[in-house]
Amino acid sequence: MLALFRRFFAAPDPGTALPTYIALVERARKPFFYETLGVPDTLDGRFELIVLHLFLLQHRLRAEAPATEDFARRLAELFFADMDRSVRELGVADTGVRYRIKAMAKAYHGRLQAYTASLEDTEALRTALARNLYGTVTEGDVQMLVQAADYVRDTAAALQAVPIEALTSGMLQWPAIPMTPPLRAHG
Repeated sequence: MLALFRRFFAAPDPGTALPTYIALVERARKPFFYETLGVPDTLDGRFELIVLHLFLLQHRLRAEAPATEDFARRLAELFFADMDRSVRELGVADTGVRYRIKAMAKAYHGRLQAYTASLEDTEALRTALARNLYGTVTEGDVQMLVQAADYVRDTAAALQAVPIEALTSGMLQWPAIPMTPPLRAHG
């Protein structure tokens, strides 16, 4: 009985997923996304980039299921533990944390479904990115959206070539970010 109690209330053992999750967050914080692709450098924009990169890894891991299911689950647990910590650091009262995390979980699962369904359809992917990644932007640049969709497709394809052991051993090396000059907004 005590083991069952610990299972539900103990912090998840991140194992080798922690270095991979850290690499994911570091990737999502690259200036390229904010300066070149015009993703808002806000809490929402940062959340969306982390979710997008988590999707890219989850998509790759799903290709090797069931062998990678435990690792994928641990990545998701780390994400939610990180979001819980972040919400608490923002000063949200304990009673409000549960509701915020529930909303984040709904957003996370919705994005995973939307990106999975649209990865092979350029227009659908752009629509999903416009709705999520650029959801708080009142007036965006279509060229930035095109570049963001290209980045997602190119990164998903490049990750397919990464040996699964590199992901699950904590040795993830993300594909190089394209070297493109910052775009100018058309005014």
